[in-house]
Amino acid sequence: MMQPQVDDHLCSVFPSELGLFSDCYTEESSYQFCGHVLKITQNFSADLGVAAPVWDSALALCQYFEEQKVSFCERKVIELGAGTGIVGILAVLLGGDVTITDLPHALKQIENNVLANVPSSWAHRCQVRALSWGRNHRHFPSDYSIVLGSDIVYLPETFSSLVQTLQHLSAESATIYLSSKMRSEHATDYFYKEILPLHFQCQLLYRNEEQNINLYKVTKKN
Repeated sequence: MMQPQVDDHLCSVFPSELGLFSDCYTEESSYQFCGHVLKITQNFSADLGVAAPVWDSALALCQYFEEQKVSFCERKVIELGAGTGIVGILAVLLGGDVTITDLPHALKQIENNVLANVPSSWAHRCQVRALSWGRNHRHFPSDYSIVLGSDIVYLPETFSSLVQTLQHLSAESATIYLSSKMRSEHATDYFYKEILPLHFQCQLLYRNEEQNINLYKVTKKN
């Protein structure tokens, strides 16, 4: 079930990216993970900004799920800052009950990608909803067993809201998978080394030196 109608004021959490992707165009790409071919449309425009592309961190997370044969069967899953929705869509195809979230302006792109990749008979296992960290996160339940995020750690002013949202969404035994390009100019390393460990246990699962991508497993402290 898709729920696209949410107040636009939620977008105010993130700054405008008016200088990004000023040329509007659409790009369709295919990716293969876990025996599934994912056909993902990216709508590059100033409106979508950083939500438009499939980022390398998202592909790294999908690749990890494939290599480690991560199971999503009968798991309640939520993806944060989904952009194109590729990670959450793969989780649906791997058996999860998945809520895919981003700010309101990105929902249409996610919905279209869900329709293109998730069989109609599985549609009941996938929701697309607007979620603004630190603002409307309490409209969501607190019992997700898996939380996903790729390249969502890049604005220091959102770090506190992200931690607050992760704390609310995740069940006590939840596993949080976060994949990030480690950009020094965005204080990404500081978030994982100094901020997140104050509230969660944080384990580095994988590092791609060439792409400067780290993949972390995060769990609540006992």
